[in-house]
Amino acid sequence: MTPDNAPPEGAQPLHAYEHLTPDVVLDALASVGLMGDGRLMALSSYENRVYQVHLESPAGQDDLAGDIVVVKFYRPGRWSDAQILEEHAFAAELMSAEIPVVGPLMLNNSTLNPHGGFSFSVSPSRGGRRPELESFEVLAWIGRFLGRIHGVGGARTFAHRPALDLQTFGYASRDVLLAGNHLPLDMESRWRKAFEEAMQTAQAVFESAGQIRQIRLHGDCHPGNILWTPEGRPGAGPHFVDLDDARTGPAVQDLWMLLSGDRPQCLRQLGAIVDGYEEFREFDRRELALIEPLRTLRLIHYSAWLAQRWHDPIFPINFPWFGSSDYWKGQVDMLEEQTEAMQEAPLLA
Repeated sequence: MTPDNAPPEGAQPLHAYEHLTPDVVLDALASVGLMGDGRLMALSSYENRVYQVHLESPAGQDDLAGDIVVVKFYRPGRWSDAQILEEHAFAAELMSAEIPVVGPLMLNNSTLNPHGGFSFSVSPSRGGRRPELESFEVLAWIGRFLGRIHGVGGARTFAHRPALDLQTFGYASRDVLLAGNHLPLDMESRWRKAFEEAMQTAQAVFESAGQIRQIRLHGDCHPGNILWTPEGRPGAGPHFVDLDDARTGPAVQDLWMLLSGDRPQCLRQLGAIVDGYEEFREFDRRELALIEPLRTLRLIHYSAWLAQRWHDPIFPINFPWFGSSDYWKGQVDMLEEQTEAMQEAPLLA
């Protein structure tokens, strides 16, 4: 945010979660028949507010893990109730197919309930650690489950949730940034130029790839959204959490964020993931050309996401560098690098 956009000194702007106190969290649980014992811990989440809560008893819910639940309060105005319920229905489909996804509980005859001006859901608490992506065995294991997820995801379409494409993540993000005057004057023209060149290149790559099938995706399948249970324990292997960003898009969107390192490392990692994936679902190799365009769209969308959330106090606290000339210079440099990367030969698997 530029200084010109800062609120007046001493002003206390309202934000979505201003009134979400611990008492409101516990009252929300009580409204669906779950009684917290007072132990409540905020979990890491910028988009929503998520809490781990200890219950006095499992309250007759056989699918609760012990007496701990995770309560998610959805950011008002981000998704409609219909879009959230569509995410929940997708999670239920995956769990019915015995895919290890953590979905919300049915409480008061719904997975989504209102309280205090918020919509919230309650899920069982599941432990785990980040997967060791240096292991090809782990990558193949994750690949097998992604193949199964996409098998279910391709069975039908979303009616309410949007697609991940050039418009929603690219041009719409540009409009948010420019309309809100989030770019400093000394960087605006440079960013606009880098943006247009990157988007033109991305569009050319999408067009050259041809008609790629669009399916329902996890949408944000980075390592932090995969919890790993070591072998020898119940439920060993990966389980997938946080379908909040579920959208329609190309299958490779759920694969590329698991890659890291230099090109040879990424090639080996991708090979292991695709080997596992294709035990359950064929992978269209044409989609590999979309990795760098999708990375570019995520980069642009991230800046717009920060801008749209800037009124929430946790964002200036945790992202104090956003809006500075140095930040935008870095964004320009990365867009220019991405334009070059999109013109290179894609990864092979």
